[in-house]
Parts: sequence; C-alpha cells; structure tokens
Amino acid sequence: MSYDMAAQEEVSYKQFIPTNILRIYNNKLVSADEAVKHIKSGDNIVVQPGCAAPMELIRALVRRKDELKDVTLYHILIVGDLPYLHPGMEKHFKHKAFFIGANSRQAVNDGRAEFIPIFLSEVPLLFKYGQIKSDVALLNVSPPDEHGFCSYGVDVGTIKTPAEKSKLIIAQINRHQPRTLGDSFIHINKINYIVEYDEPIHELPQVDPNATKDELEVFDKIGSYIADLVEDGSTLQMGIGAIPDSVMRYLHNKKDLGIHTEMFSDGIIELVEQGIINGEKKTLHPGKIIAGFVLGTRKVYDFIDNNPIIEFHPQEYVNDPFIISKNNKMVAINSAIEVDLTGQVCSDSIGTKFYSGIGGQVDFIRGAARSEGGKPIIALPSSTKNSTISRIVPILKPGAGVVTSRGDVHYVVTEYGVAELFGKSIQERAKALINIAHPNFRDELTRYAKETFHI
Repeated sequence: MSYDMAAQEEVSYKQFIPTNILRIYNNKLVSADEAVKHIKSGDNIVVQPGCAAPMELIRALVRRKDELKDVTLYHILIVGDLPYLHPGMEKHFKHKAFFIGANSRQAVNDGRAEFIPIFLSEVPLLFKYGQIKSDVALLNVSPPDEHGFCSYGVDVGTIKTPAEKSKLIIAQINRHQPRTLGDSFIHINKINYIVEYDEPIHELPQVDPNATKDELEVFDKIGSYIADLVEDGSTLQMGIGAIPDSVMRYLHNKKDLGIHTEMFSDGIIELVEQGIINGEKKTLHPGKIIAGFVLGTRKVYDFIDNNPIIEFHPQEYVNDPFIISKNNKMVAINSAIEVDLTGQVCSDSIGTKFYSGIGGQVDFIRGAARSEGGKPIIALPSSTKNSTISRIVPILKPGAGVVTSRGDVHYVVTEYGVAELFGKSIQERAKALINIAHPNFRDELTRYAKETFHI
C-alpha cells in the first residue's frame, strides 16, 4: 500500500487488533508531551536514526529543554533538522555521534557535540554489553499488527538492540512507517508509552542536486570500472550516493546478483524488478536482500513495505565480517576522502576536521576479503575542487584518520581505472595508484615516490 493510500485509509488499523491487545495499547497511549515528561536530567537516550527518526518525540523533548540538563543523545546520522544540535542547546542536550551527518558536523567540530569512532557492527554491542547504559529509547515504528508487533520500518540496524536494553521505551506510532520484515519487530508489551502521530518520514534522494555535469561524468566512469569487476552470481554491498548509483546503471547485463549490505536506496528497485538482483546464487540467505536500514525516497519505502524478499536485521549481524564472508563472491564498494601512495584510506575526516565516521567500511572490506571470490573495493574521484586537489596523495593530511589500513586494501578505483594493491609491494602500489591519479598530479606523485620509495 502506498503512503498516500495509507494516509487516506478510512478504516483504522485498530479494527484489526484483538481486544486484549488493544486494551494494552490504549493503556499506554499518551501525548508526546506527556511521554517525554518521564525523561530526566542526566538521562542517556538512544534515538532511532537515519530517515526513521521520531521527530514528534524529538520536538516534544526540546520543548522541555528548560527543565532538563545534561541529557545525552546517542545515534548515527539522522536526516533532517535536529533542534537539540542548535547553538545554545549544549547546556541541556549533548549529542554523541557514532557517525556524523551534515546536520551534526559543525556541532562536532565546534565541540558542542562529540564523535565516537567505532565500527558500525559494534555500535549495538556497546549497549548489549553495557559499555553505554541506555535510560530511554525514542522510536518511530509502524502500527501494531494483529499480534501486537510493531515494525522498526526503514531503520532496524543500530536501534533494535539498544532499544531492548533501555529502561524506558517511548514509541511514536506512525502510519507512514513501512512494515519491514526480518528481525525487525518490537511488541507493544515492551513499549512503555505510545504516542500516535502520523507524519511523513524523511527522504534522502540519491543524486546530489548540486553535482555538476563533469562530476556526474566522473561518477559514471567509476561506476563502469566497478561494474566490470562484478561477476555473475556476486553478492553486493551497495550504499547510497552517486558512485553506487552509477555502478547499478552498468549491471543490466549481469545475472543472479544478490544483496547483503548495511543499507540501500532506490537504485536497487529496477534491478530487482528486472530479475537481475534475485539472490538465487547467494550462499547465505538465498533469495533474500539482507540489510540494516534504508536511506532513500518514498519510492523505496513503498518497495520495502511488507516485501518478503527483504529482511532487515540488527547491524551486529548484518555487518559482522564473519557473516559477510559467508557470501561467496562478495563485492564491497566503499568510498574515501583520500588514499595515500601506500594504500592507507582516510574516510572519516579532512585532516583534523571530523566529517563522517568509520561506518561499515572496514566491516565489509574485511568480510569481502574473506569471502570466496570476494572483492573489496575503495572508490573515489581522483580529484576535487575543479581538479585543483588530488585525492590520491603522497601522505594523508596531518590528523587524518586511517579508516581502512594499507593491509586491508585490495582494489582502488577512480575515473582513470583500477589499481589492484593486494599482495603488492609499496613500490608497486605507488605505481598503480599514480596510474589512476588525475593527470595534473602524476608528476608530483612520481617525484615523491622516487624520493621516498626509491622507485
């Protein structure tokens, strides 16, 4: 059912809920302002992230700001405006980010928020094993089914386990949240307070509307090189952005592809509908698309709603390198900010300025490396700022974080080709990376390599 249809549906979902479950539901039903009154100063709150954020609960929480201090909110990036990150809120709220988004980047680098570097597979384990105690979980879930189960919808990965470990669970019931399948449900018995509030969940379009024609051509070339590395029967990790989107445009001549990925977006829909992505050759969860969350538009939200081909699971399962490696021909595609001539990959910072996070890059790079026939790929444009700055560099910027080590890197792809680094010496790596660097910088890189690595 499309969201527009759902919003216009005159028959309440409550008519399909048995009386005993409905009684429990109604006993927990309060307004958003009443629900957040149970949050106290000093509490740790885990918030459902991504496009699934419970915005009405967040707005109600911020309305209480003058009554609260030292409340800490934990989550990976959330799409949309977050009022507790606005300047002046730091006395009341502190955000600790496991992955930095556009709306939290300035706050982190100004010191009004904090960044926790961590593999995405290990974020839920912080709560599971008690390194971080969660007092409250704020959720945005689908209406309950006839058995009393609500779905976490578009984001299961880093919220299900922390929510289950929280002392207090407040859930926004939202008919715009799709009912996704897999290990993706919470029963109303586990929810302390229910807030009914229907609002469209956030959307994140695939293509950057500010991308220039030249940038799109670069992404297209990178996508074509990566697609050449994809064999029939491969299982893919596909994220969001111009590069994954470009890869998918070149997969229409492939057969029997599968998906095992931390997240996906709109781009896979056409390939599923054409039967190119069917999961028939997968060696783990054959026939199923496995993911932790989606970041996309209403198109993909409609696609995943009650769709049995898709299973969502917590991130400690989806991103476990040992689980990933059970998929033969696992192809992991990840991006970078810069790569040095030895193969070190910086993906989370620009020098000392934190930009994003570790995310699932290392989880999937290592999982694909251990997969039979697997291919771990780092992809990036060769330059930035109108070709005035190289992204293949002699050394990383001072303070830059090494997300993927030189020992983990197998393939690096730019619009100028593919550098295969696995098993190669430093001298061989430098030569291969110079060959795929932007021509404007190859002489400079070659001089450094000769002086430093005795090429």
